[in-house]
Amino acid sequence: MVLIATGSELHLAIGAAEILEADGTPTRVVSLPCWERFEAQEAAYRDAVLPPGVRARVTVEAGVSLGWERYAGDGGAIVGIDHFGASAPAPAIFANLGFTIERVADVGRRVVRGEMWGRVPTLTSGHG
Repeated sequence: MVLIATGSELHLAIGAAEILEADGTPTRVVSLPCWERFEAQEAAYRDAVLPPGVRARVTVEAGVSLGWERYAGDGGAIVGIDHFGASAPAPAIFANLGFTIERVADVGRRVVRGEMWGRVPTLTSGHG
């Protein structure tokens, strides 16, 4: 399994990877902060970082999920936040939305089992 994240989301991917590894699922974490730089690399490098044969992928992005399909692939899932306007300390908002290490690990498990793919909705709208 491959977990793909950018800067502030890396802690979620790393924490989820530790859980998945403890469960017996080999997991790679990829930091992908710049799509343009990654796409500018040779295909052999891109394939070494994101092996085409590994379809179990989860992207983690606190911003919009649009565009992450290219890295999640048709067998992977996209954990993102596609709405705004919630007001509270970030840890409370993230917990309320399900943007947590435990949820990323759960999504990873479900992707590996073939039970989940595509965009993963947040647990709540973040309002209320």
